[in-house]
Amino acid sequence: MLQKALALMFALAGIAACVGCSAQSHYLFAALPSVNEVAVYREDPIAGVLTQITGSPYSVGDGAHSLVIHPSGRYLYVANPGQDENDVSLFTIAGNGVLTEIFPRATVAPLGNAPELLIMDPSGNYLYVMNSASENISVFSIDSKTGTLTQIDGSPFPIGLSPLNMQLTPSGKFLFVSAASIPNGLVEGFTVTSGKLQFASLTSTEGLNPYGLVIDPAGKYLYAANTSSNSITIFSIGSNGALSQIAGSPLADIYNGPVAMMMDPKGQFLYVANQSSNNLAVYTITSGLPVGLTTSTTTFAFTTESDPGVIAFDPNGGHLFVGSQGSAPGIQSFQVTSGNLNPIYIYKVANSATSIAVSP
Repeated sequence: MLQKALALMFALAGIAACVGCSAQSHYLFAALPSVNEVAVYREDPIAGVLTQITGSPYSVGDGAHSLVIHPSGRYLYVANPGQDENDVSLFTIAGNGVLTEIFPRATVAPLGNAPELLIMDPSGNYLYVMNSASENISVFSIDSKTGTLTQIDGSPFPIGLSPLNMQLTPSGKFLFVSAASIPNGLVEGFTVTSGKLQFASLTSTEGLNPYGLVIDPAGKYLYAANTSSNSITIFSIGSNGALSQIAGSPLADIYNGPVAMMMDPKGQFLYVANQSSNNLAVYTITSGLPVGLTTSTTTFAFTTESDPGVIAFDPNGGHLFVGSQGSAPGIQSFQVTSGNLNPIYIYKVANSATSIAVSP
């Protein structure tokens, strides 16, 4: 009862702080690979409170690991890397958040194996699929009327390294893939033309296992969280896609296990999930360089549930959601005020969420 009362209190505070925000409902989708499901919640855009919709969770392919929403808000794609699956599911999204799967699923086989991550072209024309076991990227064109996927000529495109993460610039012109390597992790850069990838560069992160990867909304900087080195590497992105480390990079993370990163929609704050420290560190951005948030109640970090591994923002930037992957997995919601995080509620899920997306 106390937790629910606190949730109500923060919800009311959120309403007061969000006067003028859009009253349109958003929907939060979470991939739960251990049970092969996608959970769906209605998000109150003012209070940030989640309500699981009728019919949720929905069954999906084996090991459903990553999901992404089409910019139109009409389609949801889910990567299924499980045994004998290796495909991508397409769901239509109704106005009330209800999902309907459209068969058949789009396979990445025989040349693709273990599709673990999806990213969407900003225009909604192409879907990029990171195949971790086959070390390549499948690219599909998207039918604007039906959402169906067709693998483009030349796909999958080889990486030649063990991929950990990937990000596309807001312009859609450059794709960057972080990869595990010894003695340091690497970021591989590709130019993109009509979805086709052309190798452009290979750059060291000067840190081990760069699992976290994010690009600011202006497309000027790329950030790589070196999970095993507790550091963040910051690159400026040239007009030709070339990466150059900025002064002060790599930045030491005083916490342990930075595994995921997210920027707020305006690019003012960088959020880092420190899995081994059970918190989210928050940084302001000064000429690309992260600087610890001085207004936070702790040393620029906010406590989360155990093992935070996934971060997502709602479109308004007023609420942030964290997927915890510890012994009691859940989705934790926060109200965001000038970068600071105020906890709202914790929504328990059947198993750890590996991907969270919120509809536009």
